[in-house]
Amino acid sequence: MPARRKTVVVAGRPNVGKSALVNRIVGRRVTVVEEQSGVTRDRKVLTAEWSGVTFDVVDTGGWLPGGDALDTKVSEQSARALADADLVVFVVDVAVGATDEDLAAARFVQRTGRPVLLVANKVDDDTREGQIWEFITLGLGEPVPVSALHGRRAGDLLDAIVERLDEGDDEGEPIAEEAPDEEVGPLRVAIVGRPNVGKSTLFNKLIGEDRSVVHDMPGTTRDAVDTVVATDDGPICFVDTAGMRRRAKTEAGLETYAVLRSLEALDRADLALLVIDATVGATAQDQRLAERIAAAGCPAVVVLNKWDLIATEDRNDVLVSVADRLAFLGDAPVLKVAASSGRGVHRVLPALWAASEEYHRRIPTGPLNRALRDIQAHHAAPGSRIRYAVQGAIDPPTFTLFCSARLSQTYLRYVERGLRERFELGTTPLRLRVRIG
Repeated sequence: MPARRKTVVVAGRPNVGKSALVNRIVGRRVTVVEEQSGVTRDRKVLTAEWSGVTFDVVDTGGWLPGGDALDTKVSEQSARALADADLVVFVVDVAVGATDEDLAAARFVQRTGRPVLLVANKVDDDTREGQIWEFITLGLGEPVPVSALHGRRAGDLLDAIVERLDEGDDEGEPIAEEAPDEEVGPLRVAIVGRPNVGKSTLFNKLIGEDRSVVHDMPGTTRDAVDTVVATDDGPICFVDTAGMRRRAKTEAGLETYAVLRSLEALDRADLALLVIDATVGATAQDQRLAERIAAAGCPAVVVLNKWDLIATEDRNDVLVSVADRLAFLGDAPVLKVAASSGRGVHRVLPALWAASEEYHRRIPTGPLNRALRDIQAHHAAPGSRIRYAVQGAIDPPTFTLFCSARLSQTYLRYVERGLRERFELGTTPLRLRVRIG
């Protein structure tokens, strides 16, 4: 078996530039960066490579003793990440200097017994080089000066990280080379919905651990968090995304970037779990999110969360409202769950795998053309004829129709419905392309 990749955890108190440093290490902007305390709240695992060495980088929320309930949960996420670290990159802010919070966080890291590399961030020029020695008092060794924002001395930092990981090879596991990509990766499922509908709670129930921060404050999740879970039918990569609100209610800067991350995660997903608050019902914003799912070309599974809070006599009205508002999703499965207690969550995985099977479906050319002949025999296209067709792609199933003339959109919808019924394609999106000649 190949050895696992080493894990580098970027830690420190809030607002010292940890996410900016992670972006610099990875080589692209993959985490939310904002000049505001407490932006990062969940663990985010990324892959980096330097000098032929591949390793995982974990971006964490700031470790802060005390604070409110949300600060405590964020600190717990950081603590769990540190438990799995092969190297801790402890970040401090030269512009602010050593603080009591730095000292408390440093002592906590020391108690874990993990190797630590002290990084002094925001050393933007030579005039700040001398200020790094103030952090010797933290007891974490000699600081490495960098500027995550400008990339100054980033190469030196990466050299130091690789060197420290190599030092650990004598006592621990060797660093694994990056495994070659398999032909089919894990099923990617994006969990989307409005803020505060219970996406992160459902995410944690599905993966079996408290990976995302769960709090009853809208907007707790601000970045897309990927977690691969092994199931009996194969691996699933769940992506917990930030809640998406109407543009008029989206704050400039931080929240806008978080929404863009969610939309990007949706574009890369194979399936989408659209989570709706059953106590509110399907709203206009839920409709827009469903339209965005359809535009991404992936099938949807609708989850009515907080179903246990709905009175029995009101449940049918909620289902009718959802069916009416989301009618363009067709027969997308609607699951009734209570994520906080776990009730009904066991139905989610089977629904996802059923939708995935339809999404990856490939239909042989012979049966496809026989179906089209039957469809045209029942109702011919005005002024045109489909000579033959082939399936050119999957994810979603895509068919090219070779026709004698153009087909109207109404007739194309008729053909799509006929193919869906003939081959039991369920709710997966279908794409029809017309070629004339």
